Amino acid sequence: MLLQTPRCAALAGWRRRVTGLSVVIGTACATLAAVAGPASAGTDPSGGSSGFANTPPPGVAAPGSPATQSPAPGPAGNSRLYVPDLIAAVPGGITSSQLAAISKLAGVQAVLPVDGGKVKVNGQSANVLGVRPQAFRSWTPLSTAGSAKIWSNLGQGQLVSTSAAARRLHLAAGRSYPVSAAVLARLPFGGATALSVTGADAIVNLTRSAQLGLARNFAVLISAPPGASLPTLMAAIKSVIGKRGQVVNLVSYGLVTASQRPVATNIPAGAPANYLNLFKASAAKYCPGMSWTVLAAIGQIESGDGANNGPSSAGALGPMQFMPATWAEWGINGFGPPGAPDIMNPLDAVPSAARMLCAAGAGNPATLSRAIFAYNHANWYVAEVLALASEYAKNPG
Repeated sequence: MLLQTPRCAALAGWRRRVTGLSVVIGTACATLAAVAGPASAGTDPSGGSSGFANTPPPGVAAPGSPATQSPAPGPAGNSRLYVPDLIAAVPGGITSSQLAAISKLAGVQAVLPVDGGKVKVNGQSANVLGVRPQAFRSWTPLSTAGSAKIWSNLGQGQLVSTSAAARRLHLAAGRSYPVSAAVLARLPFGGATALSVTGADAIVNLTRSAQLGLARNFAVLISAPPGASLPTLMAAIKSVIGKRGQVVNLVSYGLVTASQRPVATNIPAGAPANYLNLFKASAAKYCPGMSWTVLAAIGQIESGDGANNGPSSAGALGPMQFMPATWAEWGINGFGPPGAPDIMNPLDAVPSAARMLCAAGAGNPATLSRAIFAYNHANWYVAEVLALASEYAKNPG
């Protein structure tokens, strides 16, 4: 389901080279004159249920009963979070008939239309989505969906961004900034959080979207069951939206992004240089028997592979979103430089996550779901991780 969070990039074979959301924005918004166009869940226990049936990758077990406790409702009472597996756009916007046709396609479990465009925020270019908060909340990572403050601020017309975008755009919570689209407005910044649509820098509610002149229904997010063939579904969507439309595989895009994102600026000799290789090396060394795709899914869900390192609202830190007390028990000097284990350094954090998962049974497919539940006490988190791991296994990068 997810990711949630947090998917992007250059793909081989049937996978076309894409540049993320900017490709879709460029397609959808080329006719506009004034508009050019996954945090993490943490390791703190929380309740939830998903209802997803999961098709696991090789070496990955489908979830059974991760815990004996009864599942609790999810954030804001939601019992399901959706993973945006694909995003599709058409110049001029997705029509209601196209949206209805896409929702009826085999392999589609949920769709969500969004406004959007490329705008200037604080003088710099940014990809901004216009969303209905109550609907979009179920398409965000666990910690984002559970943050009452974020959704309150968004509902009040404030701009909400990813942590990476907040740093790049020099945004500070509580201050207002110029946003230039079809009109120039000043919007208060409501804070940073993890988003599920790779390439999206920020979101606003639909009232703000209309004020700014973002393209109405510029794209549709599509969630597919874990067993669905995304290439087949992409072809079916393409037949609905026509030759002028664009469909981007966000799952594959995220894997390639992991292969391109450096883990650190100063990498010790022999250490993995990017997130994808770090996931593979950490699983092989610290949890034989566990598929590296499980670590990759957790890394994407928790921080977007280092894009949102926290702290979360619960105080979780780093690319794998450890609580400090949990880190004190499980943190190790994995592939990082000599010295104390660093919760913020992926070279330590990812191996530490593998070590913690393995101690809970992740090396055995029969107990993997229970191990993931130990990492984050939520049934829907288990389903989300296994679903994304399954997608990653089909697109190994």
